[in-house]
Parts: sequence; C-alpha cells; structure tokens
Amino acid sequence: MKRWGAMVIKILVLLLVLVVAVWGTLALQFQLSASLGRWLALAGWVAVAVLSLYALGKGKNWLFVPQALGFLVLVGWWSSIVPSNDREWAPDVARISDGQVNGSIVTLHNVRDFTWRSETDFDEHWISQDYDLQTLKSVDMFLSYWMGPVIAHTLVSFGFEDGRHVVFSVEIRKEKHEAFSAIGGFFKDFELSLVAATEQDIVRTRSNIRGEDVYMYSVDLAKPAMQALFLSYVKQGQQLQTTPRFYNTLTANCTTIVYDMVSRIVDGVPWDWRVLASGYLDEYVYGLNALAPDHSFQELKQLGYINPRALSQREGQDFSALIRQGLPLVKPF
Repeated sequence: MKRWGAMVIKILVLLLVLVVAVWGTLALQFQLSASLGRWLALAGWVAVAVLSLYALGKGKNWLFVPQALGFLVLVGWWSSIVPSNDREWAPDVARISDGQVNGSIVTLHNVRDFTWRSETDFDEHWISQDYDLQTLKSVDMFLSYWMGPVIAHTLVSFGFEDGRHVVFSVEIRKEKHEAFSAIGGFFKDFELSLVAATEQDIVRTRSNIRGEDVYMYSVDLAKPAMQALFLSYVKQGQQLQTTPRFYNTLTANCTTIVYDMVSRIVDGVPWDWRVLASGYLDEYVYGLNALAPDHSFQELKQLGYINPRALSQREGQDFSALIRQGLPLVKPF
C-alpha cells in the first residue's frame, strides 16, 4: 500500500510540474513580444521545469525550489497584466457600442454600418440611432460557423416595428496586427468588445464575404424580457467603455456572456454544455421551447440557413427582409 501511495503521489507531482510548465510557457509566449528577451525567458522557464523533472526522478526535493520560485514570480507578473481601452485597434472594433437610456428611448452610439467588399476592403461608417423599446417586436439568434460544427459565433438581433434591426455581438477587440487565437483567448491576449451593427454589415460579412455558414432562428421571448435583454447589452457597452476586461475563450465569450444576461432575466434557464459548444446552441434553445413553434428542429435549421438568400441579394435590396423570407417567425405579442 505504501508503494502504491508513493507512486500516486509521484504521478500527481509529475502532473503538477507539467501543468505549471505548460501554463507558464504559453503565458510567456502570448504576453511577451517577439524578441530576444522572450526567448531567454522561455529558455529559463523550460530549464527550471526540466530541473523539476530531474528532481522527481532522483528524489532530490530541493531541486523543485527554482520552479516554485519562478512560478511565484510568474503569477505576480501575470496579475499585473490589466486590460486597456488604449491600443491601436483594428478598424472594425475600433469603437465599442455605447448608449443612453431616456425612458423607453435608447440612443445607441457607435453602431457599425460598414460596407464590405472583402475582409480587407471596406468602407467605414459609424452611426448613432434612436430605438424605442415600446416598438421592439422581435429577437433573433444567428449562429455563424467558422471552425467546424462544434463552435459557432453567436449574434443577437433586435427588430423594431419600423423595420430596423440592430445586432449585438460580443467579440475579441483585436489590435491591427492581431488575429483570433482560441488558445490566446485563455492568456489575456485580447480585450473584450461589444459591437452593435446593422445586419447588412455584421451578418452579411459573415455569409457573403467570409463564406461562413449562418443560421437564423426567431426566439420566443416575452416583450419585457426582450426589452430587458436589450438594456443588458447597453449596460455591457457602458461598462466596457469605462472598465475594460479581457476576453476569455471559455468564460467570457460571445455565448457565455449572452447566457449570463438571459439567465438573469428569464427564470429557469439551466446551464448546459452546449453553452460552451456553441455550435449546438440552437438545439439547446429549441429544447427550452424558445424557438418558433410547430416545427421540428431539423425544419427550423433547414429553413434558417440564410446563405442562399443572402448571396442572392441584389443592389438596393433590403438584406434583413431578404434573409427572413420563408423563415418561421415567432408572432409578436
């Protein structure tokens, strides 16, 4: 029994050494700029990890000290890394949506309305819009698949009686030189951004420009819940304007933040693994009886695939009306 106990302890120590070594390596890789200093830091960190592995094999516990001290230094350095709103941002996330509420009227600033010809060729256009929450009549969910069936980007669109739609999207706030990295999202590589945009901008660029598969679902929410969700997005934007925060691939992303807002508004919304595996979020919402009634899930998914309609858009044609053709919609209250 003692022999087995010693073996278990040895395995646990080995796992701890490896986890600390991998975490520290990735933290240094993503946070230090490419330079001689980064390579020296990485080399030193790997060296103390190897020393710990040697100590484990030889039973010389004092050789664990360098890695333990290095870990304490690394944690102190890590805690000093704070988010910022002052960087050279990529144009599409250069501004964060912000709004003021005056009774039922919400004035949204920094609503993105770009014209996209390609991912690198576009006309920038930011607008301010007034929205009357008394005329809010619909909430639609878009899932845009960009890396296989498991992960999708979640967007929420609010429709008003005058035919306008505004979409909210929680995204990384990438700098001009940056591209998305799922691993980097665990290591404070990106700030968090809230984009408010027209569907012609933010939905069309995914379906028509990037070639992502985009699905749209009409969500069954009572009007007070729709209004509360809209105001939750406004509050998120206000908070990010004054208190930046980091994006996190697992805990603060395009789907988990939406789930947190909805769960505070609607009672009885259970946590589900599909909140993390967002490619299956539509199945989860369907299981809550929150999509258009009288249709099977497969019917809703087939009808909700907007790409053929989106790609058929002609100049001057209303994109929002076009992608809703034939789509089962929840009847407004």
